[in-house]
Amino acid sequence: MKNVFLTGTAGAGKSLLCATLLPWFADKGATVASVNLDPGAQNLPYEPDIDIRDFIDLSTVMQNYQLGPNGALILAADLVATRMNDIQEALDTINPDYAILDSPGQIELFAYRNSGPYIVDNLACDGKTVLFLFDSTLVSTPTNFVSIALLAASIQLRLKTSQINVLSRSDMLGPNLKKVLGWSSSAAKLEQALYEETKGSSYQLSSTLLRDLAKSGISYELIPVSSTTRDGMLDLSATITRQLSQGEEMED
Repeated sequence: MKNVFLTGTAGAGKSLLCATLLPWFADKGATVASVNLDPGAQNLPYEPDIDIRDFIDLSTVMQNYQLGPNGALILAADLVATRMNDIQEALDTINPDYAILDSPGQIELFAYRNSGPYIVDNLACDGKTVLFLFDSTLVSTPTNFVSIALLAASIQLRLKTSQINVLSRSDMLGPNLKKVLGWSSSAAKLEQALYEETKGSSYQLSSTLLRDLAKSGISYELIPVSSTTRDGMLDLSATITRQLSQGEEMED
C-alpha cells in the first residue's frame, strides 16, 4: 500500500483533487481507498472509504469538553492520532494499492500539531508522499508565491517526507498560468517579478527568502492541475507513481 497525503491551505482544492485522483487511479487498474482525516468536514465531493468522523464527532467534542467550534476543532485534530489503529485496521482490511488521505482544511491543525506528523510517520505503508497544493488564487502575485513556497517548505520540514508541489485549480489562472509556471521553474524570473512588484524593503526580504530556499535545495516547481477539466492529471499521476514506485509506471 502506498500513502498519498493531500495538504494545502484552506480552500486549495484538496478534497476535490482527492475526488479526481480516486477514479483516475482506479481507471488505470489500481485499487484505491479514500481516507477523510478532517473531523470538521461538512460536505465532501467523494464518499470516504474511511471517515474519521465515524470515530470523532465534532458536536460531541464541543459538548463533552465545553468548547466552542475553534477549540473543538483543535482538540478533535489532536484526537485523530488516537484513532490511528482504527484507520490502520480499516486500511489493512481494504488493502488498496493507493490510500489517498485528505487532510483537514486548516493546515495548521494537521502539520503543526503532533497528530499529523505522527500519522504520516507511523501509518504503515510501502511508500508515502505528500502533495502540497499551491492555490492558484493565492499565488498570482510574486510575493504571495514566495509566501506559499515558504509554507510548502515548512510543511515538508514538519512531515519529513517527499513532497510534490501542485498548482491546483490551474484553469482559473487563464493567461496568467504561463507567468506563474515561469516563476516556479526559474528563480531569476521570480526575483525579477518581485523587484518589479515591490521595489522596496519587501523586495529585500522576499528575494533573500527566495535565495535561501534555492540554497536549501527545496524545489518549488509546480505541476499544474485542474480537477474540473482534468488537465495535468496525467503528469501528476505519473509523478506520484514514479515517486512511490521508484520509476515503475502503472500500465496504461
